[in-house]
Amino acid sequence: MGKVTYSPGIQYVQGSLAKPKKIDGHNHGEYLIGTHRTAATTNPDCTRLYIRKADAYTRSTPLSNREVAARARFTAVRAAVATRAADLSKQLADQQAFMAQKDQAGGKKTLRAYYWAICGAEYDQQHG
Repeated sequence: MGKVTYSPGIQYVQGSLAKPKKIDGHNHGEYLIGTHRTAATTNPDCTRLYIRKADAYTRSTPLSNREVAARARFTAVRAAVATRAADLSKQLADQQAFMAQKDQAGGKKTLRAYYWAICGAEYDQQHG
């Protein structure tokens, strides 16, 4: 195991340091990913550096029917949420309904989450 030491003034790096570039249809380079452990520990070595091949995040299997359906649902509900949030004729009623359920058990704590719950339920009812 190697230890990572950064230049003076840089305590740690968390995230991608380098990503491969696609040139002429194939990838050049590799992923360099730096991590920093934030959990309490007695070990003083809390930084790690990982190197991944350029194709490490390439999907190896085709999308399943379930994944395709989940993506279609997300796209439709996202559009419905945006439309409903911008609809001035429903805003007052939605805000009142949101405030009525907010402090109940299982209630949505943000208006955006409330819209997602309402529009998701409508989508599920239509597409059973």
